[in-house]
Amino acid sequence: MPTNRIFVQTRRRLAGLYTGSMGLILGLCGVGFYQAMVVSHWYELDQKLQSVAGILHDGVESSLQTPQTLTPEITQFLPNLCVQLTQPDGSAAPCSFDSAQTERRLLGLARQEGYYVRFLSPTGTPLASTTPLTFEHTIDAQPWQGGAILDTTLADSGERYRRVLLPLHTQQDEAWGFLEVGRSLGELERHVVAVQLVLAIGLPVALIGVGATSWWLAGRAMTPVVGAYQNMQQFSADAAHELRTPLAAIQATVEAVLGQAQPSAAELRSTLSVIERQNQRLSKLVQDLLLLIRLDGAQAKATYQPCCLNELGEDLVEEYAHLALAASVTLTLAPRPGKKLMVLGNLDQLYRLVGNLVVNGIQHTPPQGQVTLKLSQDGSHGLIQVIDTGSGIPQADQPHIFNRFYRADSARSRQTGGVGLGLAIAQAIAQAHGGKISLDSQIQPGSCFTLRLPLCSAAEL
Repeated sequence: MPTNRIFVQTRRRLAGLYTGSMGLILGLCGVGFYQAMVVSHWYELDQKLQSVAGILHDGVESSLQTPQTLTPEITQFLPNLCVQLTQPDGSAAPCSFDSAQTERRLLGLARQEGYYVRFLSPTGTPLASTTPLTFEHTIDAQPWQGGAILDTTLADSGERYRRVLLPLHTQQDEAWGFLEVGRSLGELERHVVAVQLVLAIGLPVALIGVGATSWWLAGRAMTPVVGAYQNMQQFSADAAHELRTPLAAIQATVEAVLGQAQPSAAELRSTLSVIERQNQRLSKLVQDLLLLIRLDGAQAKATYQPCCLNELGEDLVEEYAHLALAASVTLTLAPRPGKKLMVLGNLDQLYRLVGNLVVNGIQHTPPQGQVTLKLSQDGSHGLIQVIDTGSGIPQADQPHIFNRFYRADSARSRQTGGVGLGLAIAQAIAQAHGGKISLDSQIQPGSCFTLRLPLCSAAEL
C-alpha cells in the first residue's frame, strides 16, 4: 500500500466505518444475549420455585385442621422442620438443623442447594422453618395474594433470596396462614457476574480483533484501486514520453530551418517530410490510445455480428504477405478446419487483434524464419494460434508483455515504429469479446500466441 495521503485516509475511514459498524452489532448482540440469558434464568428459577411450592402446598394443606397449628403429618413430610416454641421467659426456643437432613427435606422436589421452607401466621410471624433464616422484611400488614413472588435479603449476611408465598387453609376452609418457599439467588448472581465479566472483557478484545481485521481488509479492498491508480500514473507518464519524442523532433527540425536565413527548397522539403512522418506517428499513437480508452469502457455487444475466423485468417495472410516478404519471413496459413469457425464480435477489432499478433511475429522473427497462422476448435471455443520461429521472449519479460508501452526489445521496437501498444490492444480486444490470449514462449524455438474466442451458438447465427 503506498503512503499516498489520500489512500491512507481512505483506508483509515473504511477501517473505522467497518470497525464501528461491527462494534455496534457486537454490542447490540452482547446486550441482547445478556438480557435473554438473565430473563431465561429468572423464568426458570420462578418456574421451579412455583412448582416446588405448589407440590408442597397441596401436600400440606390437606392435613391442616386448626389455624396456626402444625400436624404430625407435616413434621413427617418435612423431617428437618423446626417448630418455633415459646419458652417460659417468652423467648423462642432454639432449633438445631441437620444439613444432611436439610438436603433431603423436600423429598427430591428441589435438590439444588439454597432452598428453604417456612410456615407463617396470617400476620407474618414465623411458626416453623427448615433453616434458621432471619430476613430484613416480613409480610406484616401487607395484603399478600396467593402465589406472590418476592425478593428479600438476609438481615445478617445480606444474601438475596427469591421466595413465593401461598395462602394455607384448614379443612374447614379457615385461614391458616402462609407457606413460604424460597431459594437463594447467590448462584444466579454469580452466574450473571461471570457473564458480565466475559462480556466486559470479550467485547473489547473482539473489537480490537475487528479493528485489525478491518485495517487488513481495507488494504485488500483498496489493492485493485491502488493498482489502477498506479497503472494510470504509469500510463500517463509513458504516454507523455511517447508524445514528447515526435514533438521534440518536429520542434528541433522547425527550429533548424527557421535558424537559416534562406533555406533551400530541398531543405524545406526534408523538413516537411520529417514533420509529416512525426505527425503520422502522433496520429497513430493518438488513435491507439483512443481505441484503448474505448475498449476499457462499456462495449456495445448488441452491435456485434457473426464473424468467420477462416476468412479472417485468409485475409490477414494475404494482406501481410508483403510485410513478411520484405522481412524475408515465410507467412503461411495452416490447413483450415473442416467447418467454419464463427464468433460473435466486431470484425474490424478482431482483424486488428490478430493482425497485431501477426505483425509482432514477423518483426521478431529473423530472416529465413517462419510465421504460421493456425485455426482450430476446442469445444465451444475457436482457437487462433500465431506461431513464429523467432528468438522467443525471456521469462522475465513474459508477465509484462501485455502491459501498455512495454517493449521486450526497445531498440527493435523503435526501429519498427512501435510504441508498445500492439499487444495491449490485442489483449483489450480479446477481453471485450469474452476471449483470452495466452503466451507460450521459449528462447530458442520461438513464441506461440494463442487466442481463445467463444464460438457462436445456433441462436446467434
